[in-house]
Amino acid sequence: MRLFEAIFDANHRAVAGDPQAGLRPAEYAEALPIAALTCIDVRLNPLLPAVMGLPGDQFIWLRNAGNMVTGPLSSTLRSLALACAVEGAEEICVIGHTDCPVCRTTPLQLLERFKDLGVQRALLPENVHQYFGQIAGERQNVHQACALIRGSPLIGPQTPVHGLLLDLETGRLEWLVNGYQTTTPLSDRWNEAVRSASETVDKLRALGDFQIGHLKLPETKIGQTVSSTADWLSQKVGALEISPPAPPGPPSPAPAPAVPEPPPPPPLPPPPAARVIHVAEKVIQFTDQHWPKPTEPPSVPAPPPLPAPIPLPPRIGPGDPRRRRK
Repeated sequence: MRLFEAIFDANHRAVAGDPQAGLRPAEYAEALPIAALTCIDVRLNPLLPAVMGLPGDQFIWLRNAGNMVTGPLSSTLRSLALACAVEGAEEICVIGHTDCPVCRTTPLQLLERFKDLGVQRALLPENVHQYFGQIAGERQNVHQACALIRGSPLIGPQTPVHGLLLDLETGRLEWLVNGYQTTTPLSDRWNEAVRSASETVDKLRALGDFQIGHLKLPETKIGQTVSSTADWLSQKVGALEISPPAPPGPPSPAPAPAVPEPPPPPPLPPPPAARVIHVAEKVIQFTDQHWPKPTEPPSVPAPPPLPAPIPLPPRIGPGDPRRRRK
């Protein structure tokens, strides 16, 4: 059983109430000390490293807000690399915890709290969420941090990187990332591919010294082999031959199929002029039935005849004797 396997076994037994549960660190001295990255939450102080069964001098404790890793060459990776290279850490673990305040704080809430502290928004980075590394969940953050640590060039490929989640209420540890089962780094797979290719080239190079004269060929003649093969095939084909069945008698003439009568041709449509006259008649018939007929206007009595004109007296000319002289 390896170190973290023993740590989880002892932790789960202790949480279940086993009084004999415990870890014997002396049995895993070759895997100690370990470097642990945790959050800055003060509720972790009385729990770590007690819940893991490790003494304080074998627990290199690194902390930041939210136990975050922002990049493979970040300051957190610098500290983890130095913990391995200088302090001698044999294994690395990222320990998240339940009820993380960093996870529950939204960017708007963070800006309001900075405002209460007198920090102006214009002096903060433009992308507050990205700069402060706010996370979507405790488990997701642990997985992301382990992936960045495992892919960092500052961490040796043989150093196990584990991911844990600590329940603050019960003290139970959950193993999210098993560093012993981590896939082989890309550099190791590349080296293995190069080594395999080199071995293949060496084997092909050995064929360059091959001499055809050293090859022992069979003494059987080619024609003899072909004739033997033909005889063998003839025997197999003869065994597989099947006598053909007796020819059937002359078939009885089948009744001639009844020829169906052709359907009658469809009636020809009336000529266009006849269709127009028919439609006009229908329109006139509909109009006579449904169109309102105009009423006759009332009769007006004839005016009385005009009176005969009064005759005018004849005009008296200048030579008329009836003209009076003055």
